[in-house]
Amino acid sequence: MEREDGTSVAVVAVVTERRFAQRYREFLEKQKLLDRRHRVEKMPDGTVALPVLGETLPAQLLQELRTRVAPGSTCVLTQLLDPLPSKKAQGCSPAQRLCLEVRRWVEGRGVAWSAELEADLPRSWQRHGNLLLLNEDCFQNKQWKNLGPELWETVALAFGVQRLAKRGRVFPDGTRTPAVTLLHGDHGWVEHVDNGIRYKFDVTQCMFSFGNITEKLRVASLPCAGQVLVDLYAGIGYFTLPFLVHAGAAFVHACEWNPHAVVALRNNLEINGVADRCQIHFGDNRKLKLSNIADRVNLGLIPSSEEGWPIACQVLRDTGGILHVHQNVESFPGKNPQPPGSSKMEKEHWPYPQKIITNEWENGTTRDFRRKLLSQATKLEWQRWAESAETRIAILLQQVHGKPWKTQILHIQPVKSYAPHVDHIVLDLECRPVL
Repeated sequence: MEREDGTSVAVVAVVTERRFAQRYREFLEKQKLLDRRHRVEKMPDGTVALPVLGETLPAQLLQELRTRVAPGSTCVLTQLLDPLPSKKAQGCSPAQRLCLEVRRWVEGRGVAWSAELEADLPRSWQRHGNLLLLNEDCFQNKQWKNLGPELWETVALAFGVQRLAKRGRVFPDGTRTPAVTLLHGDHGWVEHVDNGIRYKFDVTQCMFSFGNITEKLRVASLPCAGQVLVDLYAGIGYFTLPFLVHAGAAFVHACEWNPHAVVALRNNLEINGVADRCQIHFGDNRKLKLSNIADRVNLGLIPSSEEGWPIACQVLRDTGGILHVHQNVESFPGKNPQPPGSSKMEKEHWPYPQKIITNEWENGTTRDFRRKLLSQATKLEWQRWAESAETRIAILLQQVHGKPWKTQILHIQPVKSYAPHVDHIVLDLECRPVL
């Protein structure tokens, strides 16, 4: 088997003399203990190692091999640190290998295999080191519940991992707590590396979206040297860390109210060596006492960060700054025409080309002209939402600061397709007081 980084996972093997190997093989196959994913290997001393399933074999079974299966044989356990895949395993995809192993295990317990069970196997998953996170749309058939925890051990072995978890819907509790159940293993803590940044977190308590990698890379490239940022929805440090590690931010105020995420965030700041440039504000960010401090504010909450807009306006410096506003925007094919030149390919596929809108508000740029400057890949629905947000935030800024402000759409960045006809985007909005 392989880990996520492509390196092999050690497997347990039974070692005996070559002349007894066939008897051992037949017995282990009958007991459904032979690991068919790896080759039988010849050891330097001429003995043979037969890979087996599981982390060990009972002493009683080893004694049976020595005395009944092959009397007079030597029988010891070892670990193959660099096991070779069998020819059969080399031709199997992970999904095919899972099907073979689970079917063999199920039938070995007297349960008839069916097309319904096969269709209920996972087709996609997330791998976090030695933990595999299954999607919610698998193992839903009632028959699985009667097979006990050994089922999950079989699935974990098929994938070559030590822990297994399954996710459900994100709880609508404000902290976006994932409904993740640990099926096999003793804890849900994992480590993931993105763009050289280490993220450690508990998958049963904290969210992690692989789909946000494009935005994390973009954030890492922003010119933030010497700037102070406020990250209103910091989580485990999804954007706080790229701002600090790569973008060169002088300081970040990270706001988070999920206590589990705060524990992970504090640890992640330490292991990435930036804890001295970040202050964590635990609790409801709407009660934040900061003001007139931020050059940039990140509002990384979906489906909408609108509840954070007033506090974002409050923490911006009196001289202004930039808001990075996240939002899920619905598209309605057939109802709202796309800008001229848009194709179906442009509508439905990533990545979209980046187009920065130049700051021309001093010479009277109109909204219609600015709309023409937007990338042809920008959906009309994104433009309309961005323009509406721009207007409403300008009003909020005037209310908060007691004087008129001007706003400018710098960029609309697609992050990912969140659901059919729903896009996660980010609006970069420059905000300055009218002098």
